[in-house]
Amino acid sequence: MDADTDKPEISPTLVVLMDDTKPDTKNDKENEKPDIDPKDNKEKEKPDIIVVDQDSPKEHEPHTPSPRTSSPKEIADDNTIKASDNKELEEENHQPADNDDDDKKDPKEEDEKEEEEEESSPQPPDLEKLSEEIEQYILTLSTLTKADRKNDTNSDSDTESSPSLPDVPNFVEQFAVLVEAKIADYDSTDKPVKWATLTEDDSKSFLEHINRLSSLSDALSQFASDKKYADSLNAVGRVLQRAMSYVEEEFKSLLEDYKINDTSSSDEKPPKQSPSPTSNQEPEQNPPTSESPAAPPVEENNTFFPGYSDQILSDLIRLSKALIAGGHETECCQVYLMARRNALEDSLHKLGFEKYSIDEVQKLQWDSLEREIVSWISTFKQCFSVHFRIEKKTSDSVFSDHISLSESLHCALSQGIIFQLLNFAGAVALTKRAAEKLFKFLDMYEVLRDTVPTIEDLFPEELVNDVKTDASRIKGRLGEAMISIFAELENSIGSDSSKTPVPGGAVHPLTRYTINYLKLACEYKDTLEQVFREHQKIERADSATGSDFNYNNSQAQVPQVKQSPFQAQMTKAMDLLDANLEGKAKMYKDNALSSIFMMNNGRYILQKVKGSNEIISLMGDSWCRQRSSGLRNYHKVYQRETWGRLLHCLHPDGLTSHGKVMKPVLKERFKSFNTMFDEIHKAQSNWVVSDEQLQSELRVSISNMVIPAYRSFLGRYSQVFTPGRQTEKYVKHQAEEIETLIDELFDGNAAPAGRKRT
Repeated sequence: MDADTDKPEISPTLVVLMDDTKPDTKNDKENEKPDIDPKDNKEKEKPDIIVVDQDSPKEHEPHTPSPRTSSPKEIADDNTIKASDNKELEEENHQPADNDDDDKKDPKEEDEKEEEEEESSPQPPDLEKLSEEIEQYILTLSTLTKADRKNDTNSDSDTESSPSLPDVPNFVEQFAVLVEAKIADYDSTDKPVKWATLTEDDSKSFLEHINRLSSLSDALSQFASDKKYADSLNAVGRVLQRAMSYVEEEFKSLLEDYKINDTSSSDEKPPKQSPSPTSNQEPEQNPPTSESPAAPPVEENNTFFPGYSDQILSDLIRLSKALIAGGHETECCQVYLMARRNALEDSLHKLGFEKYSIDEVQKLQWDSLEREIVSWISTFKQCFSVHFRIEKKTSDSVFSDHISLSESLHCALSQGIIFQLLNFAGAVALTKRAAEKLFKFLDMYEVLRDTVPTIEDLFPEELVNDVKTDASRIKGRLGEAMISIFAELENSIGSDSSKTPVPGGAVHPLTRYTINYLKLACEYKDTLEQVFREHQKIERADSATGSDFNYNNSQAQVPQVKQSPFQAQMTKAMDLLDANLEGKAKMYKDNALSSIFMMNNGRYILQKVKGSNEIISLMGDSWCRQRSSGLRNYHKVYQRETWGRLLHCLHPDGLTSHGKVMKPVLKERFKSFNTMFDEIHKAQSNWVVSDEQLQSELRVSISNMVIPAYRSFLGRYSQVFTPGRQTEKYVKHQAEEIETLIDELFDGNAAPAGRKRT
């Protein structure tokens, strides 16, 4: 029998741990004497001696399998097999020469033997102690000379291991196995351990082991071409991959554990409503301003993060660092982007903003689109003033050690939302133009104009420039659309050809619509000045070119001054309205009623202009004085056409002949007065003067014109009639009754002139 066959096997692990310079005396002796002498049993009680590397800080190292990648179960099985082999070898070495030796064993000797076996048996490895050894080993690898690395690189390709590199210590695999066992406890499919349930010490210890494993992998990778290092690198890499999978899953779970902060304002005012051309409803006295509710400021002294507690934020920071250190930066970024994008879209949905394609926007009815625009305005402002700033603060905190990475993530997250919002605005600008859309277009224009310049501190220059370019393009579309809407408004004013006069000479619906529309438009005076100045690129050939109408021929008296673009549009719209009203006034057969119609509409326009600082600043005091002068002229026409004819009945001319009153003529005069006054009262009680001040002015002027003349006429000629029945027949009204009846004019209610009102 060959000696090599009979010699005891030595574990490869043990070979790795032995000093290369130490002679293998044990093997030499066994080669010389393959037969075991019973007398030598006491000297060779334990042939399976664990030899410890002299460089190792530990006194004893556990008996472990070869450096190939092994699971905890495989290592345990391997240790069991080797323990069995050692036991068989020990029994073989201790076999007695004859049966009498068993009876001669000393009990004391047996106890000593058991103590020696306990001392020499492998002890369970300690993870903390292994961690210290790993740290030292990483430091050792980092201090290898460049020559060692060069020799490793230039070693013969046929040689699997470089002789200049030290062997990988056994504790490397032991450390990987123990860390994997801990990971297995955490990511168990039956009862996985959630990160939030770990104690501070457990989570800290776990991440330290993972970071140590990552550093070890990086250190070993420098010598990956060496087979003995490659095997250990693969083992460590497999455990690290499992650890990263667990950390990534917990990172995702924590990111998704957020609550949407309510950043909407409870004081949000209703949106402006454009006046309806067919509505007689007056707008609110103090209509809401064009400003949408301001978003709440981001407080600098509190953790205003998107639904994350301080503890969760701290965990996110630590897990992100572990993922990046473990070479999983891409996976970390993907998980972060996905989670935060979903959270941000949830916030936008809560604000009422929905995704729409260009085609879908074009198909929306205006009522629906108007609501979407209101949501868009609120969303756009809050995204830039609140949400994007919160996201930047969050990414800067989670990736505090990687500023460039944080910036890239913030840009990637925000960019999609920004251009989604801009695309909606661009689609709205392409919808069919209509007068009622002007104010929502103005709101969108102002939001783009005022918000976009504030983003320079949020994003890098390249993205800021892209956003500004797109916003400017959309503003241009909105501006041209608004100019086109004004052109269509002018056309609608000039071409309104309704043939039915307004009953009672009241304010025409076109007047109400136009003035209220222009009044609301003037609340955007500065914005519209900018729009007409910067975007008036379309030819206004489709717009009405004005008319030759001059308000009571007094327009020429207004001094000509250079007007701003929007001021010129306002003046033109007013002139067109005046011309249209003058045409409608001619539809009344009664000239007095035509004058009432023009007074009603003129007073309505003047009061609206005077009641708006924005309009009056555009139209000017001279324009207001000219309108007031025009109203006085219509007032004179009305008095002349109505009450001048009535007063002719009270004129004394023709009543006397040869110094005597001609009674038949006087009777006819009283009869004519009574009939004419009753007709005027009956007709003009149905006429409408809605402005109380104008109504009062008209009644007072009529009374001042009629009552003194009637009282004088009555006092002078009433005694001509025989007192009693004849007087009552011709003197139908006393002066006081006439005054009372005059006060009933212009309220839209007809009442018999001969019946007193109580």
